[in-house]
Amino acid sequence: MPLLFQESFAPPGEWGLWRIDETESGLSSHLHLYPSEQEQLAAIRGEERRREYLAARLLLHRMSGRRQRGELIKDADGKPHLADSHFFVSISHTVGYSAALAHPRSCGIDVQRIVPRITRIAPRFLGTEESRQLSPEHQLVQLHLIWSAKEALYKAYGRRQLDFREHLRIDLGEPFSPTSTSGRATLETADCRLDFSLVYRIYETFVLVGAVVDA
Repeated sequence: MPLLFQESFAPPGEWGLWRIDETESGLSSHLHLYPSEQEQLAAIRGEERRREYLAARLLLHRMSGRRQRGELIKDADGKPHLADSHFFVSISHTVGYSAALAHPRSCGIDVQRIVPRITRIAPRFLGTEESRQLSPEHQLVQLHLIWSAKEALYKAYGRRQLDFREHLRIDLGEPFSPTSTSGRATLETADCRLDFSLVYRIYETFVLVGAVVDA
């Protein structure tokens, strides 16, 4: 399971990314699953998705530095929590990769494959100010970063009823370039406002975005 990176994230947080090369049985041999997780895994159709499920949990365990793995528990809204830890955690996976983020403040992570069809759904999640950030030469990557950042904020918030266009605002930083790595974001509803720091990475076939709520 090749580790692409494991680094500090807004210390004392940490994030990591793995490329999934193992078979399902190979991943399972390195990972003790709790009964609830065994049930979740059994309900997943398709070996690729099961490998992603296993790899994300193995990565999070490696990042924790623990000898014994803590159970990954989901609350009523589906937000994951690591048993016996004060850190918030977030995981994400796409074809061939798994990512994880842990931080004592609310956080979220998302990894997305770069696909042309995102331009067709952009009006559903793109706000007016975000549209102004787009540049013709980098638009495809920018759209994926904005979408991925909003997914990360949604995970950090941990509750439903969020409108990606109305409640979430992403600033990738100006001027944007393929070497940019950080930005800002705001989640605002009728009941609350949260400001976030973003860190992102752009790869040839996917993007990765981590978000943590400001102290």
